[in-house]
Amino acid sequence: MAFVLSAAVRPLEAQSDVAPERAEFSAWLATAPVSPLAAIALHPIGAELRIGPADADVPLDGVPEHRLRQRAGAITLESGGRSRAMRHGLPVRVGRYTLTTGGPAGRAVLTVFGAGHNGKPPSYYAIEPALTFLGPLTPPTQPGTVRVLGADGVEVEAAEAGSVLVRIGGERVRLRVLRLPTAGGEESELEIFFRDGTNGRGTYPAGRFVALVPVGPGRYRLDFNRARNPFCAYSSAYPCPA
Repeated sequence: MAFVLSAAVRPLEAQSDVAPERAEFSAWLATAPVSPLAAIALHPIGAELRIGPADADVPLDGVPEHRLRQRAGAITLESGGRSRAMRHGLPVRVGRYTLTTGGPAGRAVLTVFGAGHNGKPPSYYAIEPALTFLGPLTPPTQPGTVRVLGADGVEVEAAEAGSVLVRIGGERVRLRVLRLPTAGGEESELEIFFRDGTNGRGTYPAGRFVALVPVGPGRYRLDFNRARNPFCAYSSAYPCPA
């Protein structure tokens, strides 16, 4: 049996932290070394990736030759006879650039961030309490995994987590829920990728992500006020989820 997610009992309380959350994210976009507004390149590492010189796979002004090597799921950064391990999601400074790695073992990618932050932070619709829902998660009919692009443009192995059924505008809509690994790979989050009538007319054309958050035994919160753009909305360095 499918259950329609019901509106939160006290929606105004449920929304009290949305505005600070939005402000915090906008500040992160404007200042963080690994903000998508600072991203300048995203490139598969393969067995080896050369960065730095003008003829490198990823040219970086003022950076001597460095090589990233991927072996048995481990990635090293080598230069001048020295080698250091790179862990997914942990930034490494090289000259005036910041490097991070991510993605499944054997298919890892490098993301390069510059010193500047180009572009503007997102604008938001007014907070709408009616777009917050509480309810159960229906298990998947066919458990399995699928390769998808996360919000950060990195391909990951996502697990089918099930679906939720919401009533919006008088219609019932079933939404697919995936469990995506976080950047470090040690945790995971429940995510919904969705499109709606605002795509290309106020929101990013490719769609948005929204988290499904556990709030108690068998209960989850879905708050469309917390929907966020994929990183390709902020920089052409990122591929967009389809």
